[in-house]
Amino acid sequence: MKSLIESIRKIEANQETLRQRPYGMIEVVQGQFVRVQLRPWPKYASRLEAHWLQAMRSKRHRQDVCRLFYNQPMGHRNFLTLSYVESSLNTQLKTFYRALDVLTQIAFIKRSDAILAEVTNQRISDRFLIRRGWERHMEQKRQRHWIKRFYGTYPESAKKFSADIAPLESNVQPVENAHDSQQAFPNLSSMDS
Repeated sequence: MKSLIESIRKIEANQETLRQRPYGMIEVVQGQFVRVQLRPWPKYASRLEAHWLQAMRSKRHRQDVCRLFYNQPMGHRNFLTLSYVESSLNTQLKTFYRALDVLTQIAFIKRSDAILAEVTNQRISDRFLIRRGWERHMEQKRQRHWIKRFYGTYPESAKKFSADIAPLESNVQPVENAHDSQQAFPNLSSMDS
């Protein structure tokens, strides 16, 4: 019997499992892929939860870590939603980029047409998103909806499974207590650097 929560450390070797499981959390520490934790339920977050987690974070446990939660909605299996991003005050931009690259690899494995996100953090500029390949979506809405479209054309980096290539340093480990050391913001929303 398969576990409800499963950790994937080798993306290329576990493509079928990643293809079948619709909900996950990508963890990158110090710019290096650590794992995809597959979950039995989707991650939904509220602004209240984000502010509560931010207030509860420990100031002595600040690491270069980024956790990116994605969902594959039941009625729209050809899309992924980037539902939540957690980062610490010391998270480097390269760590955030690495998490986004792993999400793109998962979209390639699942043959997703696009990744969608509602960006609530005003520190993430439109210009930044455009440079990373995102475009505005549903502009008539008040919220900032963004989409990264593929429709069968994926970046070459998504096909290389580079998450498996970089060896993990012995001091790079998953951060077990997800609410101990990060600043959390709902919906694609962290970066303090």
